[in-house]
This record gives sequence, C-alpha cells and structure tokens, in this order.
Amino acid sequence: MVNLKINGKPVQVEEGITILKAAEKVNIKIPTLCYNPDLPPWASCGLCIVRTAGPGSPRMARACTTAVAENMDIITHDAELISVRRTVLELILSNHPNDCLQCPRNGSCELQTLAEEFGIRKNPFDHIKNNLAIDDSNPSIILNPEKCVRCGRCVKVCQDVQNVWAIEFLGRGIKGRIASAADALLGESPCIKCGQCAAHCPVGAIYERDDTQQVWAALMNPELTTAVQFAPAVRVALAEEFGLEPGAIFTKKIYAALRRLGFNAVFDTNFSADLTIMEEGTELVHRLTKGGDIPLITSCCPAWVDYMEKYYTDFIPNFSTAKSPQQMLGAMIKAYWAQKAGVNPDKVYSVSIMPCTAKKWEAHRDEHMKSAGHGWDVDIAITTRELARMIKQAGIDILNLPDEEADSPLGPYTGAGTLFGATGGVMEAAIRSAYFLVTKKELGDVNFTPVRGLEDVKEAEVNLDGTKIKVAVAHQMGNIEAVLNKIRETRKAGQPSPWQFIEVMACRGGCVAGGGQPYGATDEIRKARAAGLYKDDEQSAIRCSHQNPLIQQAYKDFLGEPNGHKAHELLHTHYTSRPVYLK
Repeated sequence: MVNLKINGKPVQVEEGITILKAAEKVNIKIPTLCYNPDLPPWASCGLCIVRTAGPGSPRMARACTTAVAENMDIITHDAELISVRRTVLELILSNHPNDCLQCPRNGSCELQTLAEEFGIRKNPFDHIKNNLAIDDSNPSIILNPEKCVRCGRCVKVCQDVQNVWAIEFLGRGIKGRIASAADALLGESPCIKCGQCAAHCPVGAIYERDDTQQVWAALMNPELTTAVQFAPAVRVALAEEFGLEPGAIFTKKIYAALRRLGFNAVFDTNFSADLTIMEEGTELVHRLTKGGDIPLITSCCPAWVDYMEKYYTDFIPNFSTAKSPQQMLGAMIKAYWAQKAGVNPDKVYSVSIMPCTAKKWEAHRDEHMKSAGHGWDVDIAITTRELARMIKQAGIDILNLPDEEADSPLGPYTGAGTLFGATGGVMEAAIRSAYFLVTKKELGDVNFTPVRGLEDVKEAEVNLDGTKIKVAVAHQMGNIEAVLNKIRETRKAGQPSPWQFIEVMACRGGCVAGGGQPYGATDEIRKARAAGLYKDDEQSAIRCSHQNPLIQQAYKDFLGEPNGHKAHELLHTHYTSRPVYLK
C-alpha cells in the first residue's frame, strides 16, 4: 500500500495502480475518452490530465498511465485543469461532424456526454472537415472515419485483444484516420465481423449495420409469416437498454414485446442450443468411441469460424460440422415448424436477434445456410441494440408487459440451452449430455464449474464414468492462438492432443459481451450477465438438453436420430479455406 493525497485528502491505495484507478476508489471521476478498462491505457486523448505535486504545481501527468507513488499529492480538478480539458474537447469537436441527430450513437456517445458535462455550446476553433468516405463493404460493420476521434480503442481491441489486425491508423496529426488494414475496404480485410471494434468505439466511427428497416418491412407485409428467435445472451442484456441492471432475466417480457412488434411466431434460440448439444454431443461421442479427428472444436461462434477458415485451415477436420443454434433454428422453422403449422415455408420470413454482429454474416455465409430449401434459413439477423431501438420506436412499455411464453414446438428449452451465452457454457451443456450419451446414466451434479469464469484459458478433466477426457475453453480471439499452437506442437512431435474437446468464443466473456450487446461492457458487467444465465439454468425444471421433451419429439417426428441423414442435411455444414484479403 502507498499513502498519498487526492484533492487534499489522505488516501491509502495499492502500490502500482494508476492515478485514475486510485481516484475511482475514493469516488472521484476523472474524465477520459481513449481509456477503456478492457484495453491497455495509452494516454491518447489527454483528458485525464492531473497535477502530481499539489495545488498550483506545473507538474502534470496523464492519470490513465501514471502509477501512484508514496507521498504523491494529486489534484484531479481545478480551474486550469478544467480549462485544459475543455480545450482538448473543443479541438476534438473542431474535427468532428456536427450531425448528432443522424448519428447511430446519438444518446450513447461518450464525446457527446463529455461535451454536455463541460457545457460546450460553441467552439472557438474553425471546423475542419476531411470528407472521408463511409466504408459499408462489410456485411456486419460500418466504418465512418470522418467521426473518428483517434482514441485508438478499435485498433487496440482488434490488434492487442482479438489478434485480428483488420484495423489500423493511417496518416498523422489532423489527417490521421482509422482504416482497415492496408487501406483496403473493410469487407476485403482480415475482419472477422466480431464487432468488438464497434463495442469499444466511444463515438459513431464504427457501428453495426442497421437492418431494422428490413424487419419493419417484413412485419408490415401481409403476405409474409414472420418468425423470430433470440439468443441466450440477449435475455440478460436487453434490460440494460431500459434502465435495469446487467443480468436481469428478461425472457418472458421479450416474448411479449416481440408479439407486440407484430411477429406471428416467437421462438427461442435456447431450444436450438439444446438441439446443437444433441448433434455436437453425439459427434463428440462418435469421435471418442469410433474414431475421428481429435480434438473436436465447437463451431457456434461465426467470428471464430471466419478466423479459423482464414488462419487455421489445418484445423478444419477438427471443427464440429454442427451449425450454430441460430442456423439450426432457422432451418427448423422453415422445414419443421412450417409443416406442422400448415404455413407456406416460401412465405416465412425468419428473423434472429443476436448479441453478435458476425451473425449478420453467418446468416448468408454460403449455400449451406439455405438447407431448408426455401431461401435463406435465417433471412435477417439483428443485434440486441437494434431490437431495443425497435421496441422504443414502437412505443412498447416493455418493463410493464405481462410475462408470456414462447411458441411451441421451437420455444421451450432446458437450463443447458441458456448457458450458451457465457464462455464455458457450450462445454458445460455438452458435458451434461455427453455423460448420458456415453454411460446411459444421468449426471448427478450437473454444475461443471471448472469451465466458468473469465480466466483466459480454462482446462479441466471430465470423467464419463471411467472414460476420461480433457477439455479446454478459450474466449477472446487473442487467447486462442496459444491453444491451437500447442496442439500443432504435439502433432509435430507425433503426440496426441492435450485436449479432446475445445470450446472457443471470439469475444471476452462469450456472447454476453458480443459486438451487438448494449455498450459499456466491463468484466463486472460480463460477470453479472453470466450470473443471470446461471440463475436461469438453476431455475429451469429440466437442465440437460437430451431431456427436453420437445427435442425428443422433433427427432421422433421429423429428424430421425442425432447425426442421422436428415439431421445432417438440415443441421450440419462444411468449411473451406478463405483468403485473408479478398480481391
């Protein structure tokens, strides 16, 4: 611990933490723009400047990168510091478009909030416009470099956290700008559409493609039957857009809101998460008992699929051929539900609501996403943020809606299905059912806690009644390289893989902090959202996917058996090598 003063008051804090963190501990907010708790600080914006040697001292430092020291006398706010910060903001605004009302971040923009807090009503500096073009070549992400404040967050998260290197800085000074790698179009770059750049951007320089108008058009088309599904992570994050705490379980009010938006059928992606476990779990057991490429690697995350097809094509044989829950449910809606409901599948418009921007790309990834034979299995995918905007546009008071249930037979789910939204959740759900598939006995304690939490890579050993397998869970793309390279090393040495089953999620914390979730995710928020999913699991009457009676009915009436011929036609896919840069 070190002793210091902050604004004249004695404070004791941990040695080595920054001034910014020390101030937070005593409830003092130092303004920032470039800083984000997910990223290494790099003191780009200068808003967090403080005095480090008492009142009136000319010694100043940037609080986000300066560590505290014994007997430091820190002043976080005085008239001069406020004036300096105001000038910094005015300079940023002099090179920023004045179109807040049309900006996708209007109302959630950090620069807008700071300008309001500092009471900036006019700017003493000339306004400079660079006239940079919007890049809308990517199916998931829009890049508007004209709005860039050069905070560096998108570059840091893309390069240092995700290890994708699709975004970089070009130019210097006032001509500096963000751009995709090699100044190619973003749609032709190494981008994996994870959306973490958009989730970390403080302004409207990077944002998800807005597809809500297409959904509104479908809802207003009397010739279409509209069906909708929403992912596990949406139910523990959407409430934040309406003032509730992260992790609030909002499921039954989402069902009600979707019906009021006008959807004819309301389903739940948790159901197809259960279906995924049946297909992927059966695939795992088959490879373990009858031979096949080991380890089996999960394939629910489209950003990870894109990354693998670009950088790790030698692992294609290890990838589960099971589609993601989104795509499985899309196929089941048009092939199974339409038949049972007596609806023309060619007139079904299938919408998915996802925490993930990469799902927009996945929906139209290739011809395998038309497996039901009636156009795209999922016609359009929108994010949690887009759904929140639609609910607000429709004037729906979601907080006071009565609870409603999902439609059958593609709605009811087990606790295992809801776990898919958190890192380790797919693994935990798979183990619950793999145990039964191997032993024909039910697992006593279904909670498999070693794969929970935010540790970068989690490892565990599972005892399937005498059959022991080692598993690994990696989340955040930058952590995955070490896992895959270790497998490559063992292959080169002629040794077996250190793991038999691996779960991968591209985003830190898993889908709870996907690129399309409410802005401002931190590790505390990730934990709260994940806790909501675990609570949903614990409250479920059925907690194992193979026990879901409607899953059992779907196989009996329609699919046949897991990994069978019809299941492979509808619920499985193939992978191919993709170039890192498109031409």
